[in-house]
Amino acid sequence: MKIKPYLEYKDSGVKWIGKIPKKWDLKRLKHFTFNLDGKRIPISAENRVLGNIPYYGATGIVDYVDDYIFDEELLMVGEDGAPFFEFYKDVAFVVRGKCWVNNHAHILKVSKNFDINLLMHLLNQADYSLYIKGSTRDKLNQDQLKEIPIIEPSYAEQTSIVTFLNKKVSVIDKTIGNDTKLIELLKEKRTALINHVMTKGLDQEANMKDSGVKWIGEIPEGWRVDKLKYTSTISNDTLNKKPINLPYIGLEHIKSFTGVLLENDLEEVDSSVNLYKKGDILFGKLRPYLAKVIVAPFDGVCTTELIVFKVNNDNYNHFIFQQLLSQRFIDIVNSMTYGVKMPRANPYQIENMMITVPPIIEQKQIADYLENENSKIDETIQKIENKIKLMEEYKKSLIHHVVTGKFDVREVAV
Repeated sequence: MKIKPYLEYKDSGVKWIGKIPKKWDLKRLKHFTFNLDGKRIPISAENRVLGNIPYYGATGIVDYVDDYIFDEELLMVGEDGAPFFEFYKDVAFVVRGKCWVNNHAHILKVSKNFDINLLMHLLNQADYSLYIKGSTRDKLNQDQLKEIPIIEPSYAEQTSIVTFLNKKVSVIDKTIGNDTKLIELLKEKRTALINHVMTKGLDQEANMKDSGVKWIGEIPEGWRVDKLKYTSTISNDTLNKKPINLPYIGLEHIKSFTGVLLENDLEEVDSSVNLYKKGDILFGKLRPYLAKVIVAPFDGVCTTELIVFKVNNDNYNHFIFQQLLSQRFIDIVNSMTYGVKMPRANPYQIENMMITVPPIIEQKQIADYLENENSKIDETIQKIENKIKLMEEYKKSLIHHVVTGKFDVREVAV
């Protein structure tokens, strides 16, 4: 059955809502909710006792604790940075049962004459930039929250809307969930492929020998293992400021575990930078578990959080790059980091790590093979990610059109 609009509309007077069905009312959030913020209590990380009770913050569950404050159906609304949440991230969410809430989420008890799920959807459509003004840190306070306009259909229509959305959204979310799992499987496949080929090579019939390195295991007879520094040297060419004529690469410009350089039009950099040449390998020493590794596609400068490796003439830079990008290498580097909030790896520990070193002809063969196979995997992942984005956009649009009355779902909700 085709979804049709209502027969008559009126202007709501609210830009993000637009026109609404003629028989619907427009009120404020305070008419449908009772604020329980006075009961919320933050617990510092040091004082949290691990348990099974969810501990909620602005965007959902922060931790699990062994006690609770609330034990009923409630609506949570993020207090910090509401207008700048990512496009698909929900500002409001429903919780049921025992929970503890910190002071970064507003707690609302919803009146019996309004469906809590519909109210959640409406709050996730709101343009919060209209209600947060004059603050250096964006924060949605109680006074601003209670004045947010809310559309009120009849309770029967509320039930129809929620029933319809529950069915439609669950199908969309299931599809997105399956696609997300598929992406993870493809990433695991790519990781396993790199790990295997970097230690076993492409010739399945090759005679093997013990490498003498536990995490590497057996390697083909014609290979050797050596410290990274004997294949590549660290460049320490540093400038106090980025030259105008050279492009810049920061950690944020490298896509994790892919070696892909993202678009970047940054002109000025205030901090010191490292010089690199085309073909050098850039390795992220800050939070190395993110695997920010790339072969430089041009001459330029980079953040000092990227180590610049210059590969010697006896080795192939794309092969060494694949070594540094492998999950095993990343895991070991990550285990050597120092610092809690901003973990960094010591460059001189990294250059003393052992890697496999086949003859250069095999290095090129392996690097070319991995580049070809990984590009296929990455292309598939990109297609799935694009599909997920479209599904998220469709879900967002569908919810907006239904909860603001652009679609009449009364006859299709059953």
